[in-house]
Amino acid sequence: MLFLGNLNRTPRVHFSGIGGTGMVAGARLAVEAGWEVRGSDNPLYPPTSHMVQALGVPTYTGYVASNLDWEPDIVVIGNVLSRGNPEVEAVLERQLHYVSLPEWLKDAVLRRRRPVVVCGTHGKTTTTALTAFLLDRAGINPGFLIGGQPVDFPHSARLGPEAAPFVIEGDEYDTAFFDKRAKFLHYLPQIALVTSVEFDHGDIYRDLAEIERAFQLMLRQISQSGWLVLCNDDAGAVALRDHAHCHVLTYGCGPAADFRGEHLGMDSRGQQFRILKRGHPWGEFITPLAGRHNLLNSLAALATADLLGVGPEPLAAALRDFRGVRRRMEVFLEADGVTFVDDFAHHPTAIRETVLAAKSRWPDRRLWVLFEPRSNTTVTNRFQEELIEALRSADEVWIGPLYRAEQVPPEMRLDRSTLTKALSDQNVVAHYSDDITEIVARVQRHTGSRDLVLILSNGAFGGIYDKLQAAFTPVR
Repeated sequence: MLFLGNLNRTPRVHFSGIGGTGMVAGARLAVEAGWEVRGSDNPLYPPTSHMVQALGVPTYTGYVASNLDWEPDIVVIGNVLSRGNPEVEAVLERQLHYVSLPEWLKDAVLRRRRPVVVCGTHGKTTTTALTAFLLDRAGINPGFLIGGQPVDFPHSARLGPEAAPFVIEGDEYDTAFFDKRAKFLHYLPQIALVTSVEFDHGDIYRDLAEIERAFQLMLRQISQSGWLVLCNDDAGAVALRDHAHCHVLTYGCGPAADFRGEHLGMDSRGQQFRILKRGHPWGEFITPLAGRHNLLNSLAALATADLLGVGPEPLAAALRDFRGVRRRMEVFLEADGVTFVDDFAHHPTAIRETVLAAKSRWPDRRLWVLFEPRSNTTVTNRFQEELIEALRSADEVWIGPLYRAEQVPPEMRLDRSTLTKALSDQNVVAHYSDDITEIVARVQRHTGSRDLVLILSNGAFGGIYDKLQAAFTPVR
């Protein structure tokens, strides 16, 4: 537990940057643990504003030193804040006890529980939500922290009982302005699950080797009796086996996996598959989630649940009911025969798999892809060639504006003209525009019945969702 002195009252915690996905989840855990909680952030908008409002705690709009006058015992500083922020400066000037969110979670939550840490470049949020869901349905009552909005739980975090499994999304992004280590290095894994290891977060890591090093360091925290669960279909994940000091379990679709999935087909219920556990039949399953990547996510969650003592029969029954996470292949509008789907994919591998998943789920649809280059890596030309491959299965592609393009030197920016020309050369109708209204107008004029519009963004995409809703909803 965090040392807070000899308090004769309820401990007080202030979350600076409470609107962050992880921060609002951490605040939820603090509320459940009985702490007195307050927070602050810039003006918030749905859905984040709704998540913060649901906490029922005092929340200040804007960052000012007076927000800390209520004398919290500890200040949790979100990783979007840095020097120059009025609250950061007040914390330092007043010598208040401050920590990062991962550090607070480590001491206030995880030390008394059995951390199951879900890591990897892709699939973390869905796999975390699914693992927590399966364990919950099996009666284990896990705690969890999910880096998104799960459909099947009322909130993105739950404390759970002490000594129970706690399923937490383990991000490799840095922790705070004063702690540049990966977040997952704070999470004390008893079971660590790694879905994939690829280059990402070009603002934090110089190359793939630095990312691999972060994962290798995380493995050093697992005891000899603990487990490392690896995707055998991903070369980066498999390479971690040589750095493990614990038991290792692999999953995948290839013959060498300990938990091997065999795809059996897709129908209106979802995709069907069977699992062979070390070569022996273990069970048959249906996941409502489309795509090979979601088959792998399901295998990961099922393998982890098996390690925690849950058998295949209750897992099969539960998996059929899993409804996923907001902004992961989420249908948010259907109008005039056109289906609009939102997805968080922004790395080329995730984009490719999401596009293929959309085509498998809606095989007879003409597929439009609207992509916002928004992450700190995709706004650069680091993935220039990979994005061609990722988008080539679409019928029509529109590339939106580069997010904060002015912060990237011109010679390092993603070249949208070259990208769209390369796609056009492969018979994909491709355009780019900085004008969201132009993109919406094109969609409105040229989509027809049974078209599918897939929007890929890890942000707001210039308000495109509201603009599409307005364009395709009749005025009454």
